[in-house]
Amino acid sequence: MRLTELATVIRSKNAGPRVLTLDLIFPDAASFAKVEAAAARLRTEVARAYGRPAEEVSVITYPPANAVKIALRRDIMAGDPDDSDVYGAQQHAPLLEITL
Repeated sequence: MRLTELATVIRSKNAGPRVLTLDLIFPDAASFAKVEAAAARLRTEVARAYGRPAEEVSVITYPPANAVKIALRRDIMAGDPDDSDVYGAQQHAPLLEITL
Protein backbone atom coordinates (compact mmCIF):
# COMPACT_ATOMS: atom_id res chain seq x y z
CA MET A 1 0.00 0.00 0.00
CA ARG A 2 1.29 3.49 -0.83
CA LEU A 3 2.14 5.93 1.94
CA THR A 4 -0.24 8.40 0.32
CA GLU A 5 -3.10 5.96 0.98
CA LEU A 6 -2.20 5.59 4.67
CA ALA A 7 -0.95 8.99 5.84
CA THR A 8 -3.01 12.15 6.13
CA VAL A 9 0.11 14.32 6.39
CA ILE A 10 3.36 13.86 4.47
CA ARG A 11 5.73 16.80 4.84
CA SER A 12 9.36 17.81 5.07
CA LYS A 13 11.26 20.49 6.94
CA ASN A 14 14.69 21.27 8.25
CA ALA A 15 15.92 20.09 11.63
CA GLY A 16 18.81 22.52 11.60
CA PRO A 17 20.84 23.57 8.55
CA ARG A 18 22.24 20.11 7.80
CA VAL A 19 19.39 17.70 8.63
CA LEU A 20 16.09 17.15 6.82
CA THR A 21 13.12 15.61 8.58
CA LEU A 22 10.22 13.92 6.87
CA ASP A 23 6.98 13.60 8.83
CA LEU A 24 4.26 11.04 8.30
CA ILE A 25 1.10 11.46 10.34
CA PHE A 26 -1.65 8.85 10.22
CA PRO A 27 -5.38 9.24 10.87
CA ASP A 28 -5.65 6.27 13.22
CA ALA A 29 -3.72 3.64 15.13
CA ALA A 30 -4.42 0.95 12.54
CA SER A 31 -2.80 2.91 9.69
CA PHE A 32 0.12 3.84 11.92
CA ALA A 33 0.57 0.20 13.00
CA LYS A 34 0.89 -0.95 9.38
CA VAL A 35 3.77 1.46 8.80
CA GLU A 36 5.34 0.87 12.20
CA ALA A 37 5.43 -2.88 11.46
CA ALA A 38 7.22 -2.11 8.19
CA ALA A 39 9.71 0.41 9.67
CA ALA A 40 12.76 -1.51 8.44
CA ARG A 41 11.35 -1.65 4.91
CA LEU A 42 10.40 2.04 5.12
CA ARG A 43 14.00 2.87 6.01
CA THR A 44 15.25 0.93 2.99
CA GLU A 45 12.71 2.54 0.65
CA VAL A 46 13.49 6.06 1.90
CA ALA A 47 17.21 5.40 1.48
CA ARG A 48 16.60 4.25 -2.10
CA ALA A 49 14.28 7.18 -2.90
CA TYR A 50 16.74 9.76 -1.56
CA GLY A 51 19.90 8.06 -2.85
CA ARG A 52 21.35 7.38 0.60
CA PRO A 53 22.77 4.34 2.35
CA ALA A 54 20.19 2.91 4.76
CA GLU A 55 22.60 3.58 7.64
CA GLU A 56 22.13 7.33 7.06
CA VAL A 57 18.34 7.17 7.44
CA SER A 58 16.71 7.30 10.88
CA VAL A 59 13.10 6.20 11.26
CA ILE A 60 11.51 7.16 14.57
CA THR A 61 8.00 5.99 15.38
CA TYR A 62 5.84 7.87 17.88
CA PRO A 63 2.69 5.89 18.73
CA PRO A 64 0.97 8.55 20.91
CA ALA A 65 0.68 10.78 17.83
CA ASN A 66 0.29 8.03 15.19
CA ALA A 67 3.36 9.55 13.56
CA VAL A 68 6.70 8.63 12.04
CA LYS A 69 9.64 10.98 11.73
CA ILE A 70 12.43 10.24 9.28
CA ALA A 71 15.73 12.09 9.46
CA LEU A 72 18.55 12.30 6.92
CA ARG A 73 21.36 14.70 6.20
CA ARG A 74 20.94 17.39 3.59
CA ASP A 75 23.26 17.32 0.58
CA ILE A 76 23.56 21.10 0.64
CA MET A 77 23.43 23.11 3.85
CA ALA A 78 20.31 25.26 4.22
CA GLY A 79 21.04 28.80 3.08
CA ASP A 80 24.03 27.82 0.94
CA PRO A 81 24.06 29.72 -2.39
CA ASP A 82 23.36 26.41 -4.17
CA ASP A 83 20.38 25.59 -1.93
CA SER A 84 17.08 25.62 -3.81
CA ASP A 85 14.86 24.95 -0.77
CA VAL A 86 16.19 26.83 2.25
CA TYR A 87 13.41 25.56 4.56
CA GLY A 88 13.44 21.95 3.33
CA ALA A 89 9.69 22.25 2.82
CA GLN A 90 9.65 20.80 -0.69
CA GLN A 91 11.68 17.65 -0.14
CA HIS A 92 8.88 15.20 0.64
CA ALA A 93 7.96 14.37 -2.98
CA PRO A 94 9.97 11.09 -3.14
CA LEU A 95 7.84 9.78 -0.25
CA LEU A 96 4.74 10.02 -2.41
CA GLU A 97 5.95 7.11 -4.54
CA ILE A 98 6.82 4.73 -1.69
CA THR A 99 4.80 1.55 -1.36
CA LEU A 100 5.03 -0.71 1.69
